Amino acid sequence: MTTASIPADPAAQRLAAVRDAMRRAARLTDRSADDIRLIAVSKTHDAGAIRPLIAAGQRVFGENRVQESQQKWPALREEQGDIELHLVGQLQSNKAAEAVALFDVIHGLDRPSLLTALARAMDGAGRRVPCFIQVNIGAEEQKGGCPIADTPALIAAARDADIPILGLMCVPPADVEPAPFFALLAKMAREEGLERLSMGMSGDYETAIMLGATDIRVGTALFGERPAPARPVPGSGRGMIRNSGG
Repeated sequence: MTTASIPADPAAQRLAAVRDAMRRAARLTDRSADDIRLIAVSKTHDAGAIRPLIAAGQRVFGENRVQESQQKWPALREEQGDIELHLVGQLQSNKAAEAVALFDVIHGLDRPSLLTALARAMDGAGRRVPCFIQVNIGAEEQKGGCPIADTPALIAAARDADIPILGLMCVPPADVEPAPFFALLAKMAREEGLERLSMGMSGDYETAIMLGATDIRVGTALFGERPAPARPVPGSGRGMIRNSGG
């Protein structure tokens, strides 16, 4: 990229840098970056932080929480009608109907009770929202995701319920080399005849691409550091859990 072609806006610069890294990683495995979906994870960022990325051409965004998304995305979608919105965080069953109404893709289908709630919500709304099955790829007790051994049965149940399953999604354990976990998810997807893999975040999306990722969930590399979260309530039992998009 020449000096003259470097975007002036910081958000556009970050977007260009991520897309350049995507192209480099894709070339290493004879893939095209055009086949990889960049999901800009905008959780905790307000509309003022999102608009510059939209202006730079980004159209696919991800959020972690239904309520936060309801507060900012309807207005943003009125401004830009071709936005594709993904729910990349864990979903409570009692929020299924709201999620089906708002999101274009859901990444966190991980248990039978949520499957039942989503199927009911989709029937009621008259629309089938494509989903990824989230796999607890590191077998971490504190993290959501379907156990590896239970994943084939959940996929079969989703298909029986007429829920479109795009592929598999995972969040590898923090502070561990992610490549083996990405490779395992890719193997599981092949065995189930699924083509898409939602894996890779700001710190490891290049590795994920080289191991077959079709959807990467990037937040910090596009938006910068997020505001510090509220401190855990003593005795709440909440520890540090790696985010599903960052």
